[in-house]
Order: sequence, then structure tokens, then C-alpha cells
Amino acid sequence: MSTTSSVRVRLAFVALLSATTFYCIHKYRRLKHLKNLSLNPSSTLKASRGKIFFISQTGTAKALAQRLHELCASNDIAFDIVDPHSYEPEDLPKETLVLFIASTWDGGKPPKNGEFLVNWLGESAEDFRVGSLLLSDCKFAVFGVGSRAYGESYNAVAKELSSRMIGLGGLEMIPVGEGDVDDGELDRAFQDWCDGVIRVLKGGSAQETNGVSQQIGAVEDDLEYYDSTDEEDEDNDADGGIVDLEDIAGKAPSKRNGVVKVTKVDGKKEMVTPVIRASLTKQGYKIIGSHSGVKICRWTKSQLRGRGGCYKHSFYGIESHRCMETTPSLACANKCVFCWRHHTNPVGKSWQWKMDEPSVIVKGALDLHKNMIKQMKGVPGVTPEKLQEGLNPRHCALSLVGEPIMYPEINALVDELHGRRISTFLVTNAQFP
Repeated sequence: MSTTSSVRVRLAFVALLSATTFYCIHKYRRLKHLKNLSLNPSSTLKASRGKIFFISQTGTAKALAQRLHELCASNDIAFDIVDPHSYEPEDLPKETLVLFIASTWDGGKPPKNGEFLVNWLGESAEDFRVGSLLLSDCKFAVFGVGSRAYGESYNAVAKELSSRMIGLGGLEMIPVGEGDVDDGELDRAFQDWCDGVIRVLKGGSAQETNGVSQQIGAVEDDLEYYDSTDEEDEDNDADGGIVDLEDIAGKAPSKRNGVVKVTKVDGKKEMVTPVIRASLTKQGYKIIGSHSGVKICRWTKSQLRGRGGCYKHSFYGIESHRCMETTPSLACANKCVFCWRHHTNPVGKSWQWKMDEPSVIVKGALDLHKNMIKQMKGVPGVTPEKLQEGLNPRHCALSLVGEPIMYPEINALVDELHGRRISTFLVTNAQFP
């Protein structure tokens, strides 16, 4: 007996020693590689070329991008012209210099070829997990092509690109340029913007705007950039009653706007008020009934495009592109001091709202999820096979926002999903056993 025990101890020791040796060798090679990179930084930058993205519907922005490319070439500045439809947005953090020529289409939306890139930037800027330094190594500039006939949506895409890039840590070289295709001054406005870009790229200063010269390049370390988008967003949110559920701290409907009406059904109020509904919809959530929600996960999109999956794929073999993320309760049971959602969602220790049936929630979640998957058709990297698999989810992550286990019929909801041969992954703090 003692001999057997001794053999096991020795085998365990050998296994531990082997694992430790392998780890040390791996770390040594990793550190050696990093040291070589630090001693030869040019090796990592030799393939780095600036990118000119054109977001175009009728070809105007594309023609301007080609014109800018020729201007840069004549000044010995290397750039590649890129159609964002064929570009992988997750490669953007690797870029050090990008220029956008972006048109705005009907309703303030981007043309089809730039829709995914613009949406990716928006989602990343609003995702607390991404952080505000994702594009900190990237310098950029934006020129917008639009028409003042569209009113408030005039060059909305260009302005949004600038705001999102700044929100992710990008360094804006010169202010957003704007051209109106109807006033006959588009060429002059574009040329002035191009002159500013070339001047900055050569180490000079941007053209004076309202008497203020923005110095870039050699003195960029001393620069302080002022981003007015936060204050503008605050003003807009206060006026419109839009609250960012996850990312805007301490916001609530302004009292100046009057009393927020709360709908009651059979004497019970609905969990999702008009303010919360507008906030969630703005962030890409789809509302199911009166208290549930579904949203396509960034990892679902990633694996649909042939990229990596989330930890559930690594640990349990669950295919992220066939996973649906939803919750039957958008309410929480606590107001944690460390909450990244800033206490903007409903809170209650017990269920006190109108309740939807489990079958209604599951059907609504599946229908809305499939509609969002269909919108991935034509996105770079998404194959017909992956898309078809994504339309048939085999797993449901009951997480998203709120505390899903608060829903009184949570057991029936899980049974409903299992009855459809959909496995479940419930995220909870186990406060309601």
C-alpha cells in the first residue's frame, strides 16, 4: 500500500516539475520575443500604412478618397484606400493613422458599405468592457459629405465617427470637415480639409479654426484636447429623456420635462417605462413584452465572422454564433456601489410588476434574435453556413442586464427552452435560491 502511495507522489512530483519547466520555457521565450520587439520597434511598424476609408452611396465619397490618395502620394505619404465593407473592424486597434471620407444617407444613417464599421465603433464605445484606450495609438481625421437639406442629420455619420473614435481614445488631428453637395462649395471645403491633413502629417499645425490653431505632431505631448461631445450628449439626454442604461452615471428623467407616465395593467405597473425602453433601444436591446430583453452578443458576431468565441466556447464547447443572450427580468435586486450600470435599471427585492408568460418571452426572444442574426448577412467573414447555424440557436445565456432569477416563472422559462433543445446558462448571484 505504501509503495503504491509513494509511486503516486513521485508521479505527481514529476508532473508538477514538468509543468513548471514548460511554463518557465514559455515565459522565457515570450520575454525574449518582447525584448527583441522593444529593441527593434521598426520591425513592427514597417508594414504600417495609413488607411483612407470611403463610406459612399453614390460614389462621391469614393471619388474624394481617390483624390486624397493621389494628393498624399504626391507628398510622399503612403496610404491605402479601403472599402470598409471588406475591412475587419477588429483590426482597427492595430492602425496608427486613418482618414475617413463619409457620406450620410437618408435618416442620418451610413451607406451600406460602412454600416457595419460605424455600428461596431458605436457598440465598442458604449461597451464598458472595451475601455476608452482601445484606439489610443491611432490618429485620425474625418470629412463628411452630406446635404443641409437633411436638416439635423447633416453629416451625422462623420460627426458620429469623430465622436466614437475620440471615445475610444483616438487622437483627432484636425476638426471634422464638412461639405455640402448642394451648395457648390464641396470641392473648396474638401481641399481646405486636405491641406490641413497634409500640413499635420508633415509635422505642421492644422489650419486655424475660429482663431484657434491646433498644434499636432511634434508638440502633441503638450496638447490638451477638449471633447464637447459629453456635454452635448448630456444636454441632448436631458432634453429628450434618453438614458444610457449601462454607461451614463446617475442619469434620470429631467424634472423639467414633467412627470413620466407609468403604465399600469390590472393594478400592476410595467417594469419597462418609456424612458428605460428608449434607453435600451438606443443601445441595441430589443424589448420583449413588458420586462424582458434580448441583444446579440459581441462574441456571437465575432464567431459568425470566423473570429474567436467567448469563454463558454473555450470551457464548455458552446458555439458562440449559436448562442442567444437574453433576460426575463431587466430589474435588479440590489444597488451595488460598484455597479457599472450606475443604478439606472429598476430595483426591487420582490417581483412587483406585470408578468409575461414564459412561452411568450421565449418566442419573442427567438424571433428578435433571429432578426438580428439576419442583419449579419453580407458582413465580411460571415459565410452562408455560419449564418444558417446562427439562425438556429442551441444555447441561451440568461444574463444580459438585471437579475433573471427574480422572474417568478424562471423554472418554467428554463423548461420551455430545454423543450426546444436549447441549453441554458443562468447568471445569478444566488440571492433567490
